[in-house]
Amino acid sequence: MLRVLAVDDEEPALAELLYLLRADPRIAHAEGATDATDALRRLGRALEGAADAADAYDVLFLDIRMAGLTGLDVARLLAGFARPPLVVFVTAHEDFAVEAFELKAVDYLLKPVRRERLAEAVRRAAAQTAAARHAEPPPTAGADRISVERGGVTRLLAVADIAYAEAQGDYARLHTAQGSHLVRVPLSTLEERWAPYGFVRIHRSHLVALHRIDELRLDGGGMSVRIAGAELAVSRRHASRVRELLLRGGDG
Repeated sequence: MLRVLAVDDEEPALAELLYLLRADPRIAHAEGATDATDALRRLGRALEGAADAADAYDVLFLDIRMAGLTGLDVARLLAGFARPPLVVFVTAHEDFAVEAFELKAVDYLLKPVRRERLAEAVRRAAAQTAAARHAEPPPTAGADRISVERGGVTRLLAVADIAYAEAQGDYARLHTAQGSHLVRVPLSTLEERWAPYGFVRIHRSHLVALHRIDELRLDGGGMSVRIAGAELAVSRRHASRVRELLLRGGDG
């Protein structure tokens, strides 16, 4: 069940959106704000609490053109929060779609909002929320680090910092935001060792952290994921499980 905040400086449009949201059985609670400042104030209070706080928002339904801060401004500011909600843009303007998706919007709805189109946006948000909740790695302990060597210096690398691992013969190259590290461990060993931390095999050459995947792409008969700036192919053998984990909650 989702908790949502809808933001629109046109009160009739906000009232209609809230009516439709509250009629959706996947929405546990929906409230509205008529300007970006009020929205940010509410989001700030909620995000200061724990991740499972009762007043935390899962999804923000956000108009783009508003007095003062625009919806795009709000989305950029949210990137600075530790646990930002998902964003669905709701607007009368088509011009901002590219920029909206660059900000990783879940969906982009055009006014007037159709009930069935809103239901699809809620479905996408619910799927991403479920995947994020189930795919987060467990708290760090013992096996949450791996020894890596660079420049003759050995140090411990946190598994939580690794986006994906790439097979290189009997070795594996670990990719992080800061760079990559070659370790003398087969990918099959890492797959078994890191399964509790949300790592999933997507190809014979790649093992990925499920919670680090930014996009799932379907192109004709092929599938790929975007993670840490790289686009990696998903093999047919693994496609069904990867898609199920990402879209239906990812338990395992």
